[in-house]
Amino acid sequence: MRILIAEDEKDLNVLLKKRLENQKYSVDACCDGEEALDYLAVTEYDAVVLDIMMPKINGWDVCREIRENSKVPIIMLTARSEERDEL
Repeated sequence: MRILIAEDEKDLNVLLKKRLENQKYSVDACCDGEEALDYLAVTEYDAVVLDIMMPKINGWDVCREIRENSKVPIIMLTARSEERDEL
């Protein structure tokens, strides 16, 4: 199973990547939405983990772009905790 992680917090990015690799997943990791879209343009993933608040292109916009072409499962990450932030 191949997973893409798009998370701009470096420590969390590294932690997620290591934990998933320890579980024998193949993992690519990037730090902004633009880079995530670049990865998605050239590689097929079985799942995507997206931070909502990323530089260049936010996670919501990356998710919309993914949904135009794919039904790959997406897990959204956020540090936001207000009720108004929920969908």
